[in-house]
Amino acid sequence: MSLSNRYEFVLLFDVKDGNPNGDPDAGNLPRVDAETGQGLVTDVCLKRKVRNFVGLHKGETPPYEIYVKEKAILNKTHERAYEGIGKSDLLKGDDKKRKRGDAVDEARQWMCKNFYDIRTFGAVVSTGVNCGQVRGPVQLTFARSIDPIVAHEHSITRCAVATEAEAQKQDGDNRTMGRKNTVPYGLYRCHGYVSAHLAQQTGFSEEDLGLFWNSLINMFDHDRSAARGEMSACALYVFKHDSVLGNAPARKLFDTINIERVTDGPARSLSDYRISVAEDQIPGGVTLHAMLA
Repeated sequence: MSLSNRYEFVLLFDVKDGNPNGDPDAGNLPRVDAETGQGLVTDVCLKRKVRNFVGLHKGETPPYEIYVKEKAILNKTHERAYEGIGKSDLLKGDDKKRKRGDAVDEARQWMCKNFYDIRTFGAVVSTGVNCGQVRGPVQLTFARSIDPIVAHEHSITRCAVATEAEAQKQDGDNRTMGRKNTVPYGLYRCHGYVSAHLAQQTGFSEEDLGLFWNSLINMFDHDRSAARGEMSACALYVFKHDSVLGNAPARKLFDTINIERVTDGPARSLSDYRISVAEDQIPGGVTLHAMLA
């Protein structure tokens, strides 16, 4: 069933002694707003975790294949779309032929039908073999920490070397030095949007939406690594509108979720914060669902 309601949501998650999203342009330090000191986690990072969870949960089979995944060759996937709609002969002709008629629209619909992340987040599938462009109904903002973070840099050692040449230089000591960056603790807040109008265009269904909520709640539990420390979803608040176009501005809904510090000194756990919901300020025609709180 296609969506008949607009949604907004607030996702809270935290990190302890880990690097939630390193910046490769800054020596893999945790991302930070240089002006406020608040930590950042990109929307791309969060979408990657959703994709990984869906692929794990659904076994990478249609209609839950993942388009953007490790080692994928995207144009090869585009060719599958033309083969799937029975127009593989267009792959043998000039590129311009692939941009004419209904073939591109049919290929785009095939991609939406078979790939969960395309009908959820959208994609530009017009590179090389043209399958058009898809605007996804689900969009996420950068996550931003409630308080400024302090990135710690730790020196680490490994009691082994990679090559015999390194061992000879160290006279058999065989030690390798390295560095590791962590955030002692950070509580992050992310906002998201679900458009029923765009969902109808991509085929994003109520079942797909349920899988998305499940992914947000559980994705950190299947994304463990030595670099990320302890990461957990802390709360998920979903605002459901009574209509396709919505019944209130998203900003007013987000303002009803308040987070404040309740302890002095550096925060080191979720208990250092109080999360409150001003339910009396939620406009009519909107229902709040606390899926994880």
